[in-house]
Amino acid sequence: MEKSLLRLTTSGSVDDGKSTLIGRLLFETKCVYEDQLAAVHKASQKKGLAETDLALLLDGLAAEREQGITIDVAYRYFETPKRKFIIADCPGHEQYTRNMVTGASTAQLALILIDARNGVLTQSKRHGFLVSLLQIPHLVVAVNKMDLMDYREDVYNDIVAEYSAFSEKLDIHDITYIPVSALKGDNVVDKSPNMTWYQGFPLLKYLESVHVAADHNLVDFRFPVQYVIRPHLDFRGYAGRVSSGTVRVGEEIAVLPSGKTSRVRGVTTFDGELDEAFVTQSVVLSLEDEIDISRGDMIVRKNNLPEVGNRVEAIICWMSEEASSESTAYILKHTTKNTKAFISKINYKIDVNTLHREQAGNLTLNEIARVEIRTAQPLFFDAYDSNRATGSFILIDPHTNLTVAGGMIRSASRDLESVTAASLDQHIARKSSTNVTWQSLSTARRKREDRQGHRAAVLWLTGYSGSGKSTIAKALEKRLFDMGCSTMLLDGDNVRHGLCGDLGFSDRDRTENIRRVGEVAKLFFENGALAICTFISPFREDRDFVRGIMEPGRFFEVFVKCDLEVCKRRDPRGLYKKAAAGEIKQFTGIDSPYEEPVHPELTVETDLESADQIVESIIGALREKGILGG
Repeated sequence: MEKSLLRLTTSGSVDDGKSTLIGRLLFETKCVYEDQLAAVHKASQKKGLAETDLALLLDGLAAEREQGITIDVAYRYFETPKRKFIIADCPGHEQYTRNMVTGASTAQLALILIDARNGVLTQSKRHGFLVSLLQIPHLVVAVNKMDLMDYREDVYNDIVAEYSAFSEKLDIHDITYIPVSALKGDNVVDKSPNMTWYQGFPLLKYLESVHVAADHNLVDFRFPVQYVIRPHLDFRGYAGRVSSGTVRVGEEIAVLPSGKTSRVRGVTTFDGELDEAFVTQSVVLSLEDEIDISRGDMIVRKNNLPEVGNRVEAIICWMSEEASSESTAYILKHTTKNTKAFISKINYKIDVNTLHREQAGNLTLNEIARVEIRTAQPLFFDAYDSNRATGSFILIDPHTNLTVAGGMIRSASRDLESVTAASLDQHIARKSSTNVTWQSLSTARRKREDRQGHRAAVLWLTGYSGSGKSTIAKALEKRLFDMGCSTMLLDGDNVRHGLCGDLGFSDRDRTENIRRVGEVAKLFFENGALAICTFISPFREDRDFVRGIMEPGRFFEVFVKCDLEVCKRRDPRGLYKKAAAGEIKQFTGIDSPYEEPVHPELTVETDLESADQIVESIIGALREKGILGG
């Protein structure tokens, strides 16, 4: 039978003996190579030590050995006849909080060391808070250096009492206390004859026996798709790792975001077919029906769905030396999905030493805060405390590709407006008044098209403010008019002078703005015109709504692509400058996201092509589609 694996993280204050303890575990389990041990012995002699300093097995950086502290996260692997172990030796100092969060993010058990001479320090409490924050299921508090306190039971009991009182404020459900001497080996592998008053397991035996299988979420099946496998026409499979739960052949599933349902036809692994897949297994699922599924989609049970939304509240640890900014569009990586994201609000930051909440305008290195994040595409998530796999994410700087934050989702973020909209069922949809009847036109659109010599269509130009949409639209309309076409230009600014003058720039108002414009564009379409619409229209769902009310092949989406930084430099009306200064709220590209088209009919790049070149490209594409004659 294959041995189980335990991932654990260690932390402690400076000189608590953490690295020595891990070195002792490696040494006692015969997991140190002879040349490694010889090198450590030589280094110990060089430092003038009487005994071999086993801590040197862990402190790999030169700075760590010189200062006698842990700076980077060191991973060590060892095993016993009963279990395999991966230890993340994390730095304990507040200066390296991001390193500890990184090392502990996948841990099933945390080991915190407390120096028996010093008792419970502020740093010891901070480590406990981080364990609670990261929802690590098991915590071992090792009271070290008992040999220097003559193995006194009262010293140990005082520390246990103080830390137990503190831990009651935290969300930690399983805490075990063990008195040890890492230097002498007491209670590390074998029970110590010097502490006969202690009746529990020695450390290694506890690590071998702690039950972690039940820590996984075995109820909520979540399968983020990593890759679509299609080796031949008769097989289509979806590769990924089961993040939580289980799934059996024949079970009914649903695919997000499409909502399509099917049944599992097969579960394939490198070793062959399975009847059932379990959490942490990497498998390929095949379905009974042909469904359009791609990387970033999620397969779940039909009647057990995750939360879906593009606003979340989360606890994040800031890991970048550059401060956070609400105007920066980060890349949020969640399971297998990447999407643009903004930190829309910092609710408060947490002082990790006092646990007090503080107001903050931005976040700097190692700071932890509760924030609201808004994403360009919806996420399929669970709260972190119920599902660590689908409740965690990282934020990436798109320019440097460096991870700037790690986050744990607490819940969906909802404001009064979104709650009201949901209760009134005011999602984007076609609306009509009561007691009215659609009046057909006396002159059919086809007759108008035949007379004008071109087909009617809606040309939808979308992109950031400053990308050049209006410039292109004006030049395009003039070119089409000169060709004898019937045209109508609907500009984003113009419609807000009347038709949409009552709307603001909230998500709900933006959606209503596009709904109204789409309906107006359709009226011009029915009259045989080429309706040119130039709107930022940042949300893909809104643009898809307009596409959906048009006849197939008559909606022509043009993605006016331009790097956001170029748009900011252009800033013809100074809007980006005002938004950055806080004078304009919910401005696309500053504190509101833009969802790029997935399959536009045409993509043009205004920072690479002139307006005339782009107009000719659009004319050519319209001819190719049969909208314009040759």
